[in-house]
Amino acid sequence: MAPPDFAHNVDHNAAQAAPGWPPVVVAGAYQTGIVLMRNLARRGLSVSCVDCYPEQPGFKTVYGKAHLCPYPNERPAEWVRFMVDLAKDIGGRPVLIPSADHFVTAIACHAAQLQEHFVFPQSGVAVQALLATKERQYDIAAANGFPVPRTQFIRSWEELRRFGEEARFPCLLKPVHCLEWERFPAGHPLLYRKTALALSLAELEANYRLAEAVTSELVVQEVIEGPDDAKLVYLSCYSQNGVRLGACLVRELRTDPIYFGSASVVEPIEDPATDALCDGFLRRIGYVGLCEIELKRDSRDQCVKLIEANPRYSVTSDAAPYAGVDLGWLHYLDLIGQPVELVQTRKFNFRHIVLRRDFACFRSYRKAGLLSWREWFVSYRPPVAFFDFDVRDWRVTWDTMIALFKILAGPLYRRVFPKRR
Repeated sequence: MAPPDFAHNVDHNAAQAAPGWPPVVVAGAYQTGIVLMRNLARRGLSVSCVDCYPEQPGFKTVYGKAHLCPYPNERPAEWVRFMVDLAKDIGGRPVLIPSADHFVTAIACHAAQLQEHFVFPQSGVAVQALLATKERQYDIAAANGFPVPRTQFIRSWEELRRFGEEARFPCLLKPVHCLEWERFPAGHPLLYRKTALALSLAELEANYRLAEAVTSELVVQEVIEGPDDAKLVYLSCYSQNGVRLGACLVRELRTDPIYFGSASVVEPIEDPATDALCDGFLRRIGYVGLCEIELKRDSRDQCVKLIEANPRYSVTSDAAPYAGVDLGWLHYLDLIGQPVELVQTRKFNFRHIVLRRDFACFRSYRKAGLLSWREWFVSYRPPVAFFDFDVRDWRVTWDTMIALFKILAGPLYRRVFPKRR
C-alpha cells in the first residue's frame, strides 16, 4: 500500500508546508525515522536524519540525507558539537524530532546547548527523558493512577531473589534502556531482545546471569496474562501547552516474538475508557510531544495495565497517518507555532503490518495452533499498510525483501544443509 495521501485531509490544519518553513532533522535512521521523514517530505518539508550506526537503513533512503554522528552516550561533547555544526550547515534552525530512545535522552541532557540551534519542545524534554528509561516510568505511572503489573528496578542478585521469591511467574527481565542489550556480542541469547521470559525463579536467575555481562541494573516484572490481541497501543501528540493534538488507538493482532514481543500487525479500534486512561495520565504528568503507550488487558481482572511507554515516534506510530492522524506533522506544526486543531481517528478498516516481524513470528503462531495459512493470507487482504515496504524507497525495500527471503528459506536451507556436530 502506498503512503497515505495527505492532500485529502478533512481537518482544517495546514496540509502542506509554506515557503520558508524550517527543515527537519530526525534523530534516528532506523526504519522508524525513515517513515517519519517520508511523511514530512510528502508535506513539502526538507528532511534529513542523524545516526551513530552507518548500517541503519536511513543511510539508503531516498527521502533525505543521513549524517553519521558520534554516539551521544559515549561521546556527549562531540555529539553536541556535531549537532550544532549540522544545524549551522542546514540553516534555518531545524526542527529536531527523535525516533530512538538514546536520542530522547541526549536531547534532554543537552537541551541548553541545543536550544539556540534547533526547535524542539524544551518544556517537555525532561519528562520525555524520565519515560525513556524503565527505571522511572513504572514508578511515574503508578504514582499517577496508571495500573502497572508488579515491577521492580533491581541492582543486585539479592534484590532479584527477593522479588522472585514473592513473584507470580512467569516474569520478564528487561533492560533499563533498550540499547543496553544491543551491546552483547554476536550470538548472545539476549542480543537485540527487549525482554527475557522466565517461568521460574531458576530461569529468572539464569537470565540475569546472561544480562549482567552488560549491566546488573535491570527491570523485573510480572507478566500481564492474556492473549496477544489483548494488547493495545495508544499513539498521541501533545502541544507545548499540554493540549492533545491527535490520538489513535490500535489493537495488536500478532507480535514478534509471540506473546511478549513488539507488534507485527495492528488495526485501529475504539476504546473510550483506555483512551481516557492514557490521555489523563499524560496530561497529569504535563507531557509534551509524541508518545506511544503499550498496554494489555489482564485476563485475570480485565484491568488495562501498562507494558511500556515510548516518548518518541515509534514503529507503531506509522499506523496513525493511515488512520488519518499524522502525528509527526501535527507535532511539527505545533513546534513552529502554527495553529493546530485536534485530529481523531477517521479510518478504521485497515491493518498495519511490519513485514520483517510478521514473517519472523509466523512459524511460532502456527506451532502454537493460533494461526493457519488461510488466516495469515486473509490478514494481508487490502486495505493494508506496510511499515517496511515502499516501492519508491527501493534500496531500503530491497533489503527488506532479502531479509524476508532469508526468513522463508532459512528452515529449508538448514534441512538440506544441516550443521555438522
